[in-house]
Amino acid sequence: MIRSGAVIALATLAAAAVAARADARELSPGASEYQLSCAACHGSRGRGNGPMARALAKKPTDLSKLEEANDYEFPYLKVFQVVDGRAMVTDHGTREMPVWGRRYVEDIGDSRGPYGSEAAVRDRIDALVRHVQSLQER
Repeated sequence: MIRSGAVIALATLAAAAVAARADARELSPGASEYQLSCAACHGSRGRGNGPMARALAKKPTDLSKLEEANDYEFPYLKVFQVVDGRAMVTDHGTREMPVWGRRYVEDIGDSRGPYGSEAAVRDRIDALVRHVQSLQER
């Protein structure tokens, strides 16, 4: 049985996704990807207050404080690995966030050959991570 709150949250997510797709066309690749894949949970500014946040068992990470939490150095590699998700990062414990790296691999397929496709996946993740870096509150 689905709780009514979950149904409302799913409807909210669907509406947010439609709006994000419309807005994403005018953004940089990283910002566009963030709006499509991350903002529903993490919020438009990365503060963990997206429209889906209340429906989750665990509050999404406040991405705007990553630098602050890491001695004011942005943890690029750690964020990249979390987004990619194809390699288990033991410090992160259980995986609640979707694995975007696998989704990107499926989206791109072998359209650029085995090495070119992997490079395209990494470029897409890099653009997203650089956008998250731009969200840092300094």
